Amino acid sequence: MGTKQFKAESKRLLDLMINSIYTNKEIFLRELISNASDAIDKMHYRSLTDSKFSLKDSDLEILIEIDKENRNLIITDNGIGMTGSELENNLGTIAKSGSLAFKNENKDAKDVELIGQFGVGFYSAFMVSDMVTVDSKSPDEEIAHRWTSKGVEGYTVEPCEKVGYGTKITLHIKEDTEDEKYSRFLEDYTIEELVKKYSDYIRYPIRLNAKTLNSMVPIWKKNKSEIKAEDYDNFYMDKFSDYEKPIKVIHSAVEGQISYNALLFIPSHLPFDYYTKNYEKGLQLYSNGVLIMDKCPDLIPDYFSFVKGLVDSQDLSLNISREMLQHDRQLKAIEKNITNKIKSELEKMLQSNREEYEKFFSVFGTQLKYGAYSNFGMDKDKLKDLLIFYSSTEKKNVTLKEYFDRMKPDQNEIYYASGETLDKIENLPQVDSIKEKGYEMLFLTENIDEFVLQVLMEYEGKKFVNVCANSLDLSTDKEKEEIKKENEDNKSMLDFMKDAIGADIESVRFTNKLGKHPVCLTTEGALSIEMVKTLNNQMGSEKGLKAQTILEINNSHPIVSKLKNLYDTNKDELKDYTKILYSQARLIEGMSIDNPAEISNLICDLMTK
Repeated sequence: MGTKQFKAESKRLLDLMINSIYTNKEIFLRELISNASDAIDKMHYRSLTDSKFSLKDSDLEILIEIDKENRNLIITDNGIGMTGSELENNLGTIAKSGSLAFKNENKDAKDVELIGQFGVGFYSAFMVSDMVTVDSKSPDEEIAHRWTSKGVEGYTVEPCEKVGYGTKITLHIKEDTEDEKYSRFLEDYTIEELVKKYSDYIRYPIRLNAKTLNSMVPIWKKNKSEIKAEDYDNFYMDKFSDYEKPIKVIHSAVEGQISYNALLFIPSHLPFDYYTKNYEKGLQLYSNGVLIMDKCPDLIPDYFSFVKGLVDSQDLSLNISREMLQHDRQLKAIEKNITNKIKSELEKMLQSNREEYEKFFSVFGTQLKYGAYSNFGMDKDKLKDLLIFYSSTEKKNVTLKEYFDRMKPDQNEIYYASGETLDKIENLPQVDSIKEKGYEMLFLTENIDEFVLQVLMEYEGKKFVNVCANSLDLSTDKEKEEIKKENEDNKSMLDFMKDAIGADIESVRFTNKLGKHPVCLTTEGALSIEMVKTLNNQMGSEKGLKAQTILEINNSHPIVSKLKNLYDTNKDELKDYTKILYSQARLIEGMSIDNPAEISNLICDLMTK
């Protein structure tokens, strides 16, 4: 029989596929095994509806043989096979899917999960072979047929001898080149590795040299009652190359418009490359047990990017290479469900196992905070109840709801203070004054904390307020009037002191909020001192952004009478006192002093007078 030509469009598609659509040559084996599995599915279904067939499940298998001497890789199945005309139609016209046609013709075949939705997967064989031979026999035809092709040149179909129904595909593997070592596909260990990677959960045994290479039943499709905790742990550690057990396992099966199984793991530690550009988020994506993508980033949001795991669905719309997904509502629906599931499981952990949640948060809490902060706080409402901060009164981490539930009846704001460590925050003058009034504060020690609260803005209608902000004033009306008059009466002296410091501060003023402390720095505007430190560190500059700072002096401290006396008698010495007070305030805030030698000399001079 003479050589037949592929249709012009099929020839172009074949050439395009071999050279560009498939970016990873090794997936050819996945495609051929998936087609073999489809064929066995069809034969199994046929045996259920046609009494002349008697099949045992134990008879169904996929065999792989390696003939190194002749450079042949052979894949054989005992599935439905193809007639001569089916070989013409299915393999002579690219993108005609026999599996899809079968599914359309057999609407009641609900239990038959066919992997192949497109007919192009077979042609991936030409990426690694220069000749493909297909021997196939169908129960609908007395004789077997052989389809042979060397690629775009065309193909032949002719009768052949074959024992038993099914299909035998022989790939003549290409010779090695400088860029590609095709001979690796003639090695047992390579074939074993590829079957394990891509086809481990094909439901029929895949055998090489009488050895079964695949596990067949995926753990995520087993009944949960059959799976022990150690089974999950071992699967996770083996599948995701971790040396520690996961801190949380989430196993769910979802039925509906789009059905899928999900097996998710929260690691017990950060991946070593988590905060590098090399880290790739994403879940493994399977279609009926066949790996489609090793890391599908669209299945999980950035703020849960630390979650490992997989999703297996039979309802996905795949594109022609089966390497990528069409970005449609199916994928979005799965991502939404998975996100809600992870969130609800974390909420359960927070409520029922606080110690475990604290452990989780110590590892991944920063990522949740970034999630609440990023994209202008778009996801803040989803994450706010998962955040915990250190409480000044409880001396432990608390949720925003726990703080809210303990608020005083007349308290209209949620108070917080920022600093490098809990001890440093505890010693801030402003913190002392809030403590004296009996209010709880959140102590923020992570760089991102204050940014998060500013994006949240409020919780249950209660605004977040920095205790070091000048806008905070818990004084009585009488106290406010008294301090206002004090500042007005001493305006000229305070302006003089401001000029002595220079442009680093907005103003100098008296305050009644410091208790026993002499001075502090407060801020006006959106940026606090701690936020400015963080931003400048990120930009690599200590003198980039500046907070609008105010030097506040305790009007009931003995230092005030000294300052007033110096303003009347020795303004030069008042300048020295002002510089020292400003330096003290900066040190209290954990800020550096621009002129330490000058300040040291000023202190020593004053000590010797």
